[in-house]
Amino acid sequence: MLFAVTCTDRLGALNVRLENRAAHLEWAEAEDSPVKMAGPLIGPNGDPVGSLLVVEADDAEHLHEIMKQDPYAKAELFDEVFTIPFKWTVKAPEGLA
Repeated sequence: MLFAVTCTDRLGALNVRLENRAAHLEWAEAEDSPVKMAGPLIGPNGDPVGSLLVVEADDAEHLHEIMKQDPYAKAELFDEVFTIPFKWTVKAPEGLA
């Protein structure tokens, strides 16, 4: 099952994001990663202020375990994390609709 995950960064934590970006991307882009889509949320000044991910997990508990492995989460970058089941209907990759 797919989940949409939105994460908002702590105020003033841009340096934490930048310091952990390479590790986060390596985690998200790994061949066996359950992350199906991801990218930064951009604030009015053009800097990243959060993340949007689509993650495949068995259930909400499994999703929580997956997200704990994100280097951004380990670095305590996020102020808030919101998750909700997601149905990819427009331009869904084969097998994820």
